[in-house]
Amino acid sequence: MTIKTGRAQGPAKITIDYDRCSTCGLCVKACSAGPLYMENKKLQADAERMFGCMACGQCLAVCPRGAIHVEGRELRSEDVVAIPPRETRASYEELYKLMLARRSVRHYKEQKVERAVIAQIIEAVTTAPMGIPPSDVQILVLDGKEKVAEFAQDMTAVWQQTRWMFAPWTWPLWRVLMGKEMVEMLRTFIYPLINFLLEKRARGEDWLFYHAPLAMYFHTSPYSDPVDPLIAATYAMLAAESLGLGSCMIGSIAPFIKSGATKLKDKYHIPRKNQQGLMLILGYPDINYIHAIKRTVAKVDFY
Repeated sequence: MTIKTGRAQGPAKITIDYDRCSTCGLCVKACSAGPLYMENKKLQADAERMFGCMACGQCLAVCPRGAIHVEGRELRSEDVVAIPPRETRASYEELYKLMLARRSVRHYKEQKVERAVIAQIIEAVTTAPMGIPPSDVQILVLDGKEKVAEFAQDMTAVWQQTRWMFAPWTWPLWRVLMGKEMVEMLRTFIYPLINFLLEKRARGEDWLFYHAPLAMYFHTSPYSDPVDPLIAATYAMLAAESLGLGSCMIGSIAPFIKSGATKLKDKYHIPRKNQQGLMLILGYPDINYIHAIKRTVAKVDFY
């Protein structure tokens, strides 16, 4: 039985062109779900076998003779394209320089981000890996300062309604439910942050989205791996950097949307059961960074 997702159920259709097939077996080796197999020295396909054909495209990507066709689960024949030659792709040094130069940008020019640039970012996001294809990641695009500000105002209303849930008198309960680390986060970050943002908002200051001209909110269906929208947002962030935009990931949105905010979800067409991911704000930087800051991870273990 093929794995169901928010966009697909049932297997894709597999067709083998035996006039082209050389029975090299590469497709069988690459197929992790099990629909392709060799029998009597001949390639066989059973779209229902094992996990069923999920249209991951692995077989299409390795077949040297174009002998396999897969249709369905949002995959079409025209989606199979040649991989750019290695010499035209970014080297490690080039990629590292891009990532090293990226900073969290919170000051933006008044310039609007062009739709063509937004389209390029979304195109880059479509290359991101996902748990089970087809990707269930959805993107809410807040295009323009006015739209971003409207979402910020709606988010403010959510905080005003739910602030009591994170007040000091609730911390003993949070400790029982989530542990002492959650209480420490509430005490040192979450509760002070909510109060700070509400106070600044009352003064007309946007310390949530920093008056950004563009924001993208990544979320996904209940069937999806919960990290899928986080990976997609990361791809968007790096693509934006390559296009001359600055960006900043805002993590304080998703937990509150996930815990409630029904009216907000309905207004912005966010399915109520969706897993919430990450908000990314973007724009042309108003500050020129001349130094990078090297970071470290907490620990690396080789076993």
